[in-house]
Amino acid sequence: MNGLSIHSLVRKVDLFTLKLFLSAIEEGQIGRAAVREHIAPSAATKRIQDLEDLAGMKLLDRSPKGVVPSAAGEVFARHIRMMLANLDDMRREIGEFAEGVRGHVAVCAPRLLITHFLGREIGDFTRRFPLVNIELLEDSNANAVRAVAAGDVDLSVFVGNDTLPHDMLDIVEYQSDRLVAVLPMNHPSGGCSGLALEALLDLDFVAHHTTAITGIQRAALAMGRELHVKYSVNTIESARSLVRAGLGITVQPESMLSMEDNAQLAVVPLIGDWARLSHYIGTLRGRSLKAAAKALIDQLMQHAPVLRDARSTEGNSAAELSRAS
Repeated sequence: MNGLSIHSLVRKVDLFTLKLFLSAIEEGQIGRAAVREHIAPSAATKRIQDLEDLAGMKLLDRSPKGVVPSAAGEVFARHIRMMLANLDDMRREIGEFAEGVRGHVAVCAPRLLITHFLGREIGDFTRRFPLVNIELLEDSNANAVRAVAAGDVDLSVFVGNDTLPHDMLDIVEYQSDRLVAVLPMNHPSGGCSGLALEALLDLDFVAHHTTAITGIQRAALAMGRELHVKYSVNTIESARSLVRAGLGITVQPESMLSMEDNAQLAVVPLIGDWARLSHYIGTLRGRSLKAAAKALIDQLMQHAPVLRDARSTEGNSAAELSRAS
């Protein structure tokens, strides 16, 4: 706006005048705004006139019926509301720290991530911050993304993919992972240093309802092929039990294998970009995070596991396969 600089705004306009300007718009009359803000009508009129002089243009259109914002006044009012809302967020967050972090945080994540690490992290967090109530919602990976994008939860933890709404979310990578083939201990491919997608497509597959299977199905379709699904179960744990019984193979994230699994099954790295996984923490872009939500994200990032770099391991496996052939 002509004549309105940040320097002038900071030095010559107080928050009360800005609030009075909003009240005048909401009440439709400067006199009623003065009553609402407990100030004399003449003083209210003088403050708003001074604000218009500073802006260098009329912010209110006046008539015998009252006042309405001009086009410039609409823009001015929108930014004032945003500024006051930010100040209220600041007051609330500072108050939370002064009293001890407290409040309610809603989190959404798929079952696999909850059982693997998020449940443990939330347990640790609630012991550190007993005044914070964590609401944990279990849903599919896609619905976890949708929940945070819609503002239904404060944050979601999910597996990354090409369809993430980056324009709506602030996303930070929590950990990297990769898919591995899980085979019976005596499987002929169990001794390989790495397996390409083509080597899996003719094998009996034990599918499970997770993003790991979705990823390999998409990769197969991109090649014009499909998985040969022999059995379909709900969980990775059930899939592993069928693999141990020699009924097929499956794929899953490497980090979610226990020492017992590694002792009872053959685990082989998978080669290809499709086998790389990233777990993300997502929040709604533009929304001010509560102090409690920030504290939970800080804890997750501090405790993020350090996994082997998938690209480095993949490159080594590919080189070994090349030498073997």
